[in-house]
Amino acid sequence: MQKLVTPQELKQKLIATLQSVSSQFPGVEGAPITNQKIKPDLVQEIEEMVVELEAINPNYRPLLFNPKLLDGAWQLLYSTAREIRNLSALPLGLKVGKIYQVIDVATQSFCNQAFVQHSLGLIEGEVKVTARFELVVDDKNLPDSRINVYFKQRYIGVSSIVGVNTPSLNPARIVPARSPVGRIPSLDITYLDETFRIGRGGEGSLFVLIKSNLD
Repeated sequence: MQKLVTPQELKQKLIATLQSVSSQFPGVEGAPITNQKIKPDLVQEIEEMVVELEAINPNYRPLLFNPKLLDGAWQLLYSTAREIRNLSALPLGLKVGKIYQVIDVATQSFCNQAFVQHSLGLIEGEVKVTARFELVVDDKNLPDSRINVYFKQRYIGVSSIVGVNTPSLNPARIVPARSPVGRIPSLDITYLDETFRIGRGGEGSLFVLIKSNLD
């Protein structure tokens, strides 16, 4: 008789797979993996593990029964989203590092924060996008797993130049963050527990995140 795999075992297998893949690529430690970087058979293997995890999501209707699980800083491990893939081609020798999403359920707000640094260590900084979100409700006015996202501002900051801290340049620029024309971005939270989260964007993009301390 075949042994059933528990959510915890499957989650750890997925995390171990992503960490193993990450270690094979040069670059900034902690930078997320994208499907653009890896072979199609591995992309399919990751997708299959994700789908299996989504099917055994331990928190039914998470936004209704366990919304506080969303609170805190989440580090992005893997994504198929175009906006994440584009970060691998930053100009001027810049490389993306860790990417976080920090969520405050009480105020229905969050920020996406990507750390960047020059390949020679000449400059370090960050790009941060703030947003608010609203729960999408069903015909009984109850939330399920989808949120709509409304972007607010984009911050571009330089934290150091050749090792010298530059607080006056953080932020160096603040501009409005535009949402896509003609549609409201949405995110389905398809798996959620105390330390792990999977989300699907409105265009089918995949996000795999782990709860983390922001550093």
